[in-house]
Amino acid sequence: MSADNLSNQSTANAAEDATYLKVTWRLIPLLLICYIIAYLDRVNVGFAKLQMAGELGFSDAVYGLGAGMFFIGYFFFEVPSNIILHRVGARAWIARIMVTWGVISGGMMFIQTETQFYVMRFLLGIAEAGFFPGIILYLTYWYPAQRRGRIISLFMTGIPLAGVIGGPLSGWIMKSWDQVQGMQGWQWMFLLEAIPAVIFGVIVYFYLDDRISDAKWLSPEERDLLAKRIAEEEQHKTHMPVLEVLRNKRMWVMSAIYFSMAMSLYGVSFWLPTLIKGMGVTDNLSIGLLSSIPWFAGAVAMLVFGRSADRHKERRWHVVIPMLMAATGLTLSVLLASNVYLSFIALILACMGIVSAIPLFWSLPTAFLAGAAAAAGIAAINSIANLAGFLAPYLVGWLKQATQSTDSGMYMLAVVLVIGAAITLTIPAKLVNR
Repeated sequence: MSADNLSNQSTANAAEDATYLKVTWRLIPLLLICYIIAYLDRVNVGFAKLQMAGELGFSDAVYGLGAGMFFIGYFFFEVPSNIILHRVGARAWIARIMVTWGVISGGMMFIQTETQFYVMRFLLGIAEAGFFPGIILYLTYWYPAQRRGRIISLFMTGIPLAGVIGGPLSGWIMKSWDQVQGMQGWQWMFLLEAIPAVIFGVIVYFYLDDRISDAKWLSPEERDLLAKRIAEEEQHKTHMPVLEVLRNKRMWVMSAIYFSMAMSLYGVSFWLPTLIKGMGVTDNLSIGLLSSIPWFAGAVAMLVFGRSADRHKERRWHVVIPMLMAATGLTLSVLLASNVYLSFIALILACMGIVSAIPLFWSLPTAFLAGAAAAAGIAAINSIANLAGFLAPYLVGWLKQATQSTDSGMYMLAVVLVIGAAITLTIPAKLVNR
């Protein structure tokens, strides 16, 4: 290639990078904030347990079942929700999801009985169904596969950031607002942390664009470039009817892999405050501050692995290695339990691995699905796998109640991760490495 051609290619690449940077600054900050709010509203029940369980007389098994009921509602409405989003557009549907889950999450402050706890968590799952897979689908409208690993990792830093922000925030609310206006701290926590979902749901409606063609903040040349890149990738993807997607063997393999990740994520998320309390920390604010450390480390690791996956155009091992890191961390957290500091470091390693593997997983199914198949496939994988969100906290709670220790629960989560890593290596590299 001549020097002039090299120069022209370099200029074109720079212009393309600048266009995608413009898209990223437009979309990702808002989506990231929304995901932080979503994840915080989903798992703040872990902090509420520190007060709520004792006040309402909930056992560990009752808490685990209630925390997991979210994912039963989520399971039944995930696929329909994502198909609706694909048809009506992300702007209106994501806004609807956020406003309804905000209202229901705030309503958690009124629960008094086990049945009310189960029902409200179930309704919260119905309300939030479709948010996460909807965003993943939405990003496929804008970014081709070779750029999507880093972008999804950037978006999903919302998980660890929710831990970094939510831990101290939840602990502070529960400590400082306890008995204000005659309400318990956990009640104020549910109310105050629900308000941002409603506010940002309205912002999403007026700010997001459904498609590249709707983006007036891009020049015609920029829109054409983005549309061309997406069209080039669509040629290599599979278009199939929705029912065919649900019968596809790959979907079940992907679901099994993500199930193992989700099980460890929610097992740790719902029980991390309790694990830290078990180390001898009793102050709710201190528990919140300490719980933010593993998630902060996870955010850093997530970005490092995402950038590495895109640079090397390799997906499978970038999923497997963090999964094995997480399994090692969970195991060591038990084996080193006699040393509080080493056990806590092991939990940090576990969180780093868990949150790094999850965003990179989504580069696997989105590498070969398109259109309605992508909408149904992403939602199906997420809904099936997120049944682990029901199973993990319940099993950890049941094992804790049966053995008077969380050790067996951590071992269980580690074994599931190793199995998931082994299944990941059965996926042909040529299918996903782009």
